[in-house]
Amino acid sequence: MNKAQLIDSIAKKSGLSKPEAGRALEAFTDSVTAALQSGDRISLVGFGSFSVDKREARTGRNPQSGEAIQIAAKNVVKFKPGAGLSKAVN
Repeated sequence: MNKAQLIDSIAKKSGLSKPEAGRALEAFTDSVTAALQSGDRISLVGFGSFSVDKREARTGRNPQSGEAIQIAAKNVVKFKPGAGLSKAVN
């Protein structure tokens, strides 16, 4: 499902117009992004939780040459599905 299909689905299920559903989706993604940037954890009961984790710097290998390379430390977003989502998918 791409963004346009998701907006169509939100509009259909919520009774919103497509432009309203698009703005609602943008507001959701902007809010999640801002919260994660500030280090907050987002928990949606039954759906799952988003959090930011720090990945330490490490030494890796170039698969073509086998040469050792340094991989920089970075923050990564993690998603842990909730029980409701896990049951719905299985």
